[in-house]
Amino acid sequence: MSHHCHDEHAGHGGHGHNHHDHDHDHSDDITPAVQFSLYEHINFDEINTLNEAQYGSGKAIVKKTWAERLSDEPELASDADEQLLINIPFTGQVKLHAILLRTSNSDSAPKTLKVVINRDDVDFGVAEESEGTQTFELSQTSEVQELPVKRAKFSAVRRLSLFFPDNFGDGEEDVTRLGYIGFRGEWMQLGRAPANILYEAAANPSDHKVKGTNVNAMGSHIGGGGGGM
Repeated sequence: MSHHCHDEHAGHGGHGHNHHDHDHDHSDDITPAVQFSLYEHINFDEINTLNEAQYGSGKAIVKKTWAERLSDEPELASDADEQLLINIPFTGQVKLHAILLRTSNSDSAPKTLKVVINRDDVDFGVAEESEGTQTFELSQTSEVQELPVKRAKFSAVRRLSLFFPDNFGDGEEDVTRLGYIGFRGEWMQLGRAPANILYEAAANPSDHKVKGTNVNAMGSHIGGGGGGM
């Protein structure tokens, strides 16, 4: 798949400039990662992970910064079987460009990722039955994998559900492990006009409280204290 050519480049910065022809090769790889990072727009408090061996570990690997992406700890490991499901809400709406993952070159590395967007009810049953918004075949590598999404389908994302149904153990490995999850995209500034309207509406009542006159500060006779009867 097309994302495989990103695997080495995403983890090595300066390497690969001679044999990759991507449009961002001319700059260090940390620059676009920081520039398009959606890290500040993730609602960390509401992240929910199903089948995690240690409570909070799913949230912990999403909270890793780009600079911490290669750290071995914290790590998310599955509990009862190899499946993992992470529900990650954003604080608003985003245009998603890519999902970044770091796993390993072991059998515990997840093999498949199914992504479902903008649903609040995703559990294992829903994840398995849903067609999903996009499905990725992952690489068995300890480098950071960059998974470009179909942008037309991810242009208005409020919530992501990441379902990892299997790993490279092909049934022989019950534990799936992930070390880092990140997102690249564009933050959409929503509510600017409504915010202005709410602000003006909140200011209007004080305009009507001008004492000693039946004309308020906005030049209206509505609500003026009745002094000119």
